[in-house]
Amino acid sequence: MDSTEETMINENDETTETTEEMGEEAKTTSLVPIDEYLAAGVHIGTQQKTDNMLKFVYRVRTDGLYVLDIQATDERIKLAASFLSKYDPQRILVVSARQYGQYPAKMFAKAIGAKSMVGRFIPGILTNPKIENFYEPDVIIVTDPTGDAQVIKEAVNIGVPVVALCDTNNMTSNVDLVIPTNNKGRKALSLVYWLLAREIAKSNDSMFTYELEDFEVGV
Repeated sequence: MDSTEETMINENDETTETTEEMGEEAKTTSLVPIDEYLAAGVHIGTQQKTDNMLKFVYRVRTDGLYVLDIQATDERIKLAASFLSKYDPQRILVVSARQYGQYPAKMFAKAIGAKSMVGRFIPGILTNPKIENFYEPDVIIVTDPTGDAQVIKEAVNIGVPVVALCDTNNMTSNVDLVIPTNNKGRKALSLVYWLLAREIAKSNDSMFTYELEDFEVGV
């Protein structure tokens, strides 16, 4: 079991507190009920925070774990979907070196007609036309700026914007649009990628028949 998910299991007291503190407006306008974000552990950060991510931190727990602002996550998913819907889906690249992000990233690509590259990223794929599988995207989505650092480096070199799922410990200096979220937990990644795909399809008036369970490994 992922350590992030172990933490999530012990979040009952924290979940109740956070839910009660959320405003009524956030509850009624969010993409899914706040409780669904909480159940997936989207708000659970790490015990480290960067200055880049401080504005997305809701509070810090007594054990030193930073908690993300779910309302900010919800707003950023909407913003990212609006931004990405302006691109040809076939020119959108989604990547994930992180294990739990690979399946939902592939499902995201399948759902909207984008391209996915998961697992080890071969340096030069975006910058060297001589490399097999060379690809020229118009925009890139990364699951974790740390694990997908090579992709971001190449995106900067070719001038392609980057949308990134960022946890409290991530640096975002080369990220154009941040989606603050737990990017280590299986359920959190599945929910965020599903919502992002759903909202892009909605923006493009495209049919979307996938359920959240379709984005979850082993379901």
